[in-house]
Amino acid sequence: MNIGEAIRISLASLWANKLRSVLTLLGVVIAVASLIAVVTFVNGINGYVAEKLFNLGADVFIINKTTNAVTNVDEYLDGLKRKDLKFEDYEAVLESCGRCKNVGATAPTITGNVKYAELNSTDTYIRGWTASMNPIYDLDLSLGRGINDADVDNASPVVVIGADIQENLIASVDPIDKEIRVDGRIFRVIGVGKKRGKTLGQSQDNWVIMPISTWFKAYGTNGQSIRVWGKAYGVGTPLTSAMDESRVILRSRRHDAPGKPDSFVIDTNQSFLTLWSNISSTFFLVMIIIASIALLVGGIVIMNIMLVAVTERTREIGIRKAMGARRTDILRQFLIESTALALVGGGVGVTSGILVAKGVTMLIGMPSAIRLWTVLAGLALAASVGIFFGVYPASKAAKLDPIAALRFEL
Repeated sequence: MNIGEAIRISLASLWANKLRSVLTLLGVVIAVASLIAVVTFVNGINGYVAEKLFNLGADVFIINKTTNAVTNVDEYLDGLKRKDLKFEDYEAVLESCGRCKNVGATAPTITGNVKYAELNSTDTYIRGWTASMNPIYDLDLSLGRGINDADVDNASPVVVIGADIQENLIASVDPIDKEIRVDGRIFRVIGVGKKRGKTLGQSQDNWVIMPISTWFKAYGTNGQSIRVWGKAYGVGTPLTSAMDESRVILRSRRHDAPGKPDSFVIDTNQSFLTLWSNISSTFFLVMIIIASIALLVGGIVIMNIMLVAVTERTREIGIRKAMGARRTDILRQFLIESTALALVGGGVGVTSGILVAKGVTMLIGMPSAIRLWTVLAGLALAASVGIFFGVYPASKAAKLDPIAALRFEL
């Protein structure tokens, strides 16, 4: 029996026993679909995190009271005990950091209410920026301009708005120079950000940015620790040099004793990516364990079904051996059948996993990305399960005595 005929017999057996086939392949389908869906999500989110979510270049660093990449409770509590970073700290770095291409500062992001005419937007992110944050954060505008130095110096009541604010509140008119209310205070719109869409079901365009001085005037300075952002002249050594110089400036200004830890934290894009990589790797490992259990169950079911097939076709095996079939021919026939069974389950699992991933992306905006290696790995995994769990039934069939097999009665 050649390979093509063995595959044809296997598929015909699947089709003839549809319910048994579905139950046989269910474990493999679930396992492969789970792996494909998870890998697709991880690939998509990794790309999104790297390109959009943190929105930091490789040459940007952030100085903060405590790190955003917190990995344990003690680290978080230690951060809360540190002195707040003040606007004067930002000014010191701005004036003295010669290795910094740009230095900016942001106030803590809060949520508030934005209103225009009778329409309003809730849970809008309210941000306070210095003018130098525009090139550091790489803010893209579709209309108008960003915050400038004059706005900051004068604490001007102006804002740049996100695309959601324009579309939901001011869509019927040109938004530039229109007056809106942010938490009850009147501001003039000077710019509109380009639309970024949603991720994990949350809009990235529901925000307003005002001068940092205006933010402090509206919301106060007590207990408000700013972030200082720095942009180096390049990655690698230039970035390290800029970070070291900024560290020396702040340690001196904040009177950090020699040999004592910094009273602040410096993060880079890599800090966040490393944290996310650790989280996604753990999540992926858990899913591999769950999928492995499903594969084990699916493989055992395939082995049982193949043992049943061997019993049902004992006389057929005897006839083949009587006509000259060798042990290797019988072994190959049943191995091909078990592998074909598993591959069908793998194919259904791959398709189901992709459909689930894309469906979730359409529903809640979770990023997903299909990779060819993922599909090939899913099929290879299914085939390996078919081969591994098909060895024993195939070996049992190959070892049957042809005389005893011809006399066998079900």
